Amino acid sequence: MNELLAPGERSGSNIAGIADYAALRQIERKLLWLSAWMIHHANNIRPNRDGLKVGGHQASCASAVTIMTALYFHVLRPQDRVAVKPHAGPVLHAINYMFGRQTVEKMARLRSLGGAQAYPSRSKDGSEIDFSTGSVGLGVAITSFAALVQDYLRAHGMVGQNRIASRHIAVAGDAELDEGNIYEALLEGWKHDIRDVWWVVDYNRQSLDSVMPDRLFGRFEGLFRDMGWNVVSLKYGKALEAAFRQPGGAALRAWIDDCPNSLYSALTFQGGAAWRQALVTDLGRSRGVRAIIDPMSDQALASLMTNLAGHDLPTLVEVFGKAAQSDQPTCFLTYTTKGANLPFAGHKDNHSGLMNAEQMEAFRRQMRIREGHEWDPFEGLDDPDGVARFIAGVPYATPLTPSGRMLEAPRIHVPATLPHTPFAGRRLSTQGGFGEILSEIGRGAGEAAELARHVVTMSPDVTVTTSLGPWVNRRGIFDRHTRNDVFRDSKLASAQRWGMSPEGQHIELGIAEQNLFLLLAAAGLAAPLYGARILPVGTVYDPFVNRGHDALVYGCYQDARFMLVATPSGISIAPEGGQHQSNNTPLLGMVQDGIAAFEPAYCDELLLLMRYGFDWMQRPEGSSIWFRLSTRAICQPDRRIEPADVIAGGHWVCPPEPGTRIAIVYQGAVAPEAEAAHAALLEDVPGAGLLALTSPDRLFADWRVAQQARQSGRADATSHIERLLAPLAADASLVTVLDGHPGTHAWIGGVRGQRVQTLGVDRFGQSGDIPDLYRIYGIDADSILNACAAALLG
Repeated sequence: MNELLAPGERSGSNIAGIADYAALRQIERKLLWLSAWMIHHANNIRPNRDGLKVGGHQASCASAVTIMTALYFHVLRPQDRVAVKPHAGPVLHAINYMFGRQTVEKMARLRSLGGAQAYPSRSKDGSEIDFSTGSVGLGVAITSFAALVQDYLRAHGMVGQNRIASRHIAVAGDAELDEGNIYEALLEGWKHDIRDVWWVVDYNRQSLDSVMPDRLFGRFEGLFRDMGWNVVSLKYGKALEAAFRQPGGAALRAWIDDCPNSLYSALTFQGGAAWRQALVTDLGRSRGVRAIIDPMSDQALASLMTNLAGHDLPTLVEVFGKAAQSDQPTCFLTYTTKGANLPFAGHKDNHSGLMNAEQMEAFRRQMRIREGHEWDPFEGLDDPDGVARFIAGVPYATPLTPSGRMLEAPRIHVPATLPHTPFAGRRLSTQGGFGEILSEIGRGAGEAAELARHVVTMSPDVTVTTSLGPWVNRRGIFDRHTRNDVFRDSKLASAQRWGMSPEGQHIELGIAEQNLFLLLAAAGLAAPLYGARILPVGTVYDPFVNRGHDALVYGCYQDARFMLVATPSGISIAPEGGQHQSNNTPLLGMVQDGIAAFEPAYCDELLLLMRYGFDWMQRPEGSSIWFRLSTRAICQPDRRIEPADVIAGGHWVCPPEPGTRIAIVYQGAVAPEAEAAHAALLEDVPGAGLLALTSPDRLFADWRVAQQARQSGRADATSHIERLLAPLAADASLVTVLDGHPGTHAWIGGVRGQRVQTLGVDRFGQSGDIPDLYRIYGIDADSILNACAAALLG
């Protein structure tokens, strides 16, 4: 069901019709119960074998229940994509349960092995989760980039023009607005004129450790308006609005408006009597106010004073419906009470607060839940059959596919050999080789035409300095609006021909690496989210992977598929100095799940790996790809290499004689130094080997698999690194070298119990030329030979 809804229907116009508030209120009540019970069951009923805190956020769930009821059971359409605030995960699990898309077994195992995840997770919770979320604001920000990806797909005709655009919605906790990446994303979204994005802020004004300062609200609103967003402040529900229209209502509104967040929270927790005392103390002389509050019981007064818009279904439904008539990005600042309708509503310590047994028993009675029926989907409701029929007719209940919300897209054919200019005999860096290969793909000739059409590149203002310029000259920059290249139109000389149009295939970003990785993640999810496949390629300076590492982990955790090209790397960038040099990224590539990391030394290796990468990104068992490249130009060899060995992570440049006692093992840009040292070593040890590593990451992963297989009884299981080292003597020594942290290779000694001399860079770099820097950091040819001598001497 990739093509949804009718031709000609505008985005947002098919929102559900007249709301059935009776049914919605029963669902709201049920979601409050199920989310609270799920957390209580995990902490108090399920056996706790290790005594560790299970946790959960009953108060945070309660503050979002009404918002999520209005969205999922009235506003959302099947194609809409949602990121739910992490601490409302149990509410989302309960919603999917009501739709028949979640099981009691998984909910009963919340936060345990095989159960529903603490925070919504695409990879762990299954196909009903659009975006994984965690307590870092990334789930909010990715909705903006997913909207940009949708614009790209629509502009390029990769999704049917008759298909209504998905709306991208983030239900955000107000504390997530403290996350800096949200504002980086906000600015980038403004640059790209994003559409079809809603951020619904659960504005309960409480975070983990405190109540939020009152003056933040105005800042939030101003920031969003400055970025072209529509801002809707949802503060009061229908009951309070009606009270404000009565005599004395204006004074009551002014009093609430001026009430500090901390006082409002405290009065909410204390209840009706405290509200009455505060109001009488401050407004007792107002006959109008007294006429409003005096006839009310304490319970009714507490209900009125906490009638915030975020807990008022008619208010939410009306405002969401109005906003749905436009594709303008919209921020809803939705006032709520943390812990609403729970015993600790409003208390500043309720973030991780849990109802005790007595409170839960009282809550059970309030919800009319019989013992033994806690998980029944319609237990305690006034009209179970009517609610069941209502849910079946909700727009969001329409399945996208028989198996869930994830779509599929056909794989893109990758030619057996990527187009390229000959490399042999030329002085060229791997970064330069990458630019040439991509440029030749960009010609779109022959077998590469389909591949070229589906590649989309992106870079955080380092397009030229990471060798993407030739590709961009061929394929153009993407923009929703056509923008001419002023330099070209004025006939001014420039190497860059950078016209912007909806047909462009490069997305230019500002200098914010978090944005790059979030856009890569969103683009890498295009197939399951939109049923259209693109092959995202992102370039970034290798040391600045650290700046965006959090978002990189986030993208990999979602199983997004993309190609990351990190260049220039290491101290080989030399004069640039330590701030632009990197040493830890080879280790990051090894430890990061969901991405296969490579560092080729020569362009013939890179050519094989890029072809492999475009294919591997598309396989069900595949992953993202990371290339660590260099700007160091070295003479390219004329040779034949075995593609399978390069892809597996290593190949012998000079195989050792059987039983040889030493080999030099190198990775990346230090190849000339390793080769020079090896040539000198052969004079003393004629059979010494020279081993090129293209991926310690793949070698280590394969070795682990072989170890685990042998532990399971498969005695004949071997790994690529074991087969590579097999010709060497059992007591042979290995001298390893790379322009990166030496720990990257230290594990190799454990493969066959051989001694290892590890050379690399384990300190911050400094400016200098390559001969000086390689010498002082001990990765030049002389240092390699000294390490060989030490190894042979034992």
